[in-house]
Amino acid sequence: MTRTDRMAETESERTCIVTRQIRAPSEMLRFVIGPDESVVPDLKRNLPGRGVWVTAQKPIVAEAVKRQAFAKSFKAKARAAATLPDDVDRLLEQSALQSLSICNKAGLVSTGSAKVEKAIASAPVAAMVHATDGGPDGVRKIGQALTRNYGEAAASVPRIILFASGQLDLALGRSNVIHAALKSGAASKAFLERCRRLAHYRSEIGAETASPAAPASVEGSADISGSDAEGGPVQAGADDRNQRGGGPDHCQQDRPEHGSGANVMTSGRGPGIETI
Repeated sequence: MTRTDRMAETESERTCIVTRQIRAPSEMLRFVIGPDESVVPDLKRNLPGRGVWVTAQKPIVAEAVKRQAFAKSFKAKARAAATLPDDVDRLLEQSALQSLSICNKAGLVSTGSAKVEKAIASAPVAAMVHATDGGPDGVRKIGQALTRNYGEAAASVPRIILFASGQLDLALGRSNVIHAALKSGAASKAFLERCRRLAHYRSEIGAETASPAAPASVEGSADISGSDAEGGPVQAGADDRNQRGGGPDHCQQDRPEHGSGANVMTSGRGPGIETI
């Protein structure tokens, strides 16, 4: 890597090779060329070699692959697999779930309706986590508990709806996890940031100008804003036409809906899940 390349790598802003927009590194993804000339995502931004940057949204990564923008930017042989956008999605998802596992080991996660309600009553929670395949009754019940304990501040508690119950089971080492309460802590803050990054990556191109920490709404959606337990701003766009409910802590096949006033991070995956 030349001196010019090293200087470019240390600058505070990067230029997207697709949109040509200048952004902070936190809003972008770095890619390098691997030993086999394949394009490799560098989520931690620490792999050796010259890197190129793409706005951290799945449709834009897909466009980079389609346009062969990586080879043009590297000015070298660079094979970008057709699966690269999905590979990045999987890596971001794994990163968030690993972060949730760390939260659990730190004693910051409570699961099950009864324990979740107890956690809500004992201290302000940093976030709620709901499985994408959970039923509405349990979420409604938990939402009522938040309102009883926090009043209007309940609307500022992030609701993370990014992972299926099976994924939560593996991350937390428990079975049939549908709802979880996340207590405040450094690990929780890191988990929330990774969830924002994942949710933003899955957002539509219409939300391109938003940062991972403050995603814009998708066309036809409502903006839902609030703050996390650390006081930082949180925004999520979701179709808020239906009231999101909750109930017994078990899995149902019915689609969960997003509740009015809820600060929701959704996955954009699977039928009926709105993107942010």
